[in-house]
Amino acid sequence: MVTSHRQFKDAVYEQLARVGKAVAAPKRLELLDLLCQAPRTVETLAELSGLSVANASQHLKVLREARLVTAEKKGLYVEYRPADAQVGPFFLSLRTLAEARLAELEQVKRQYLEQRGDMEPVRDDELLRRVRAGEVTVVDVRPTEEYCAGHIPGAISIPISELKKRLAKLPKDREIVAYCRGPYCVWAVEAVELLRKKGYRAHRMELGVVDWRARGYRVETQREARA
Repeated sequence: MVTSHRQFKDAVYEQLARVGKAVAAPKRLELLDLLCQAPRTVETLAELSGLSVANASQHLKVLREARLVTAEKKGLYVEYRPADAQVGPFFLSLRTLAEARLAELEQVKRQYLEQRGDMEPVRDDELLRRVRAGEVTVVDVRPTEEYCAGHIPGAISIPISELKKRLAKLPKDREIVAYCRGPYCVWAVEAVELLRKKGYRAHRMELGVVDWRARGYRVETQREARA
């Protein structure tokens, strides 16, 4: 049977729509964002996203069926990760398009930040210059496993949950730049609030590791950091 032009096009767009349908739920987008930071078990993903394990499993099933994530048995647990290196740039492109076309997204962010005073982010090129010159202390406030999976070279790992008790280890005579998962991650905001209250000169960086890598900057893993 010869396939018509119409049948061919319908079949192509049906397959493309599988990806669109997979990311059409807010929680699945959040799960995808989390997996772009580091591999995770369903239990951890459920906790981080505010879902039950059962609901997280259902969302992950949809992402797997669209070939966006893959799973691997690790002992008693199943670990999920992006299925391809293109998943991170895809998520970033989707976010960038939404930021360009949806004024409501900027309004949500602005309202949140205005409640927390002056939280202007440090531009990535300015941060890069400062890091290379040794002018700032860069703090990664994500969980340790995300830092180990990939972080900005020179950054030190202080998860937000440990920041208060480790403040004494941070120098007060240098500016501190905190970053987490990207522009909509609140941990860097919380970190800067705490640091400023304690007398530190602190700023947040909107770029996360996914953004950093997409701009062609080198990302360091824990193994490289120890070498």
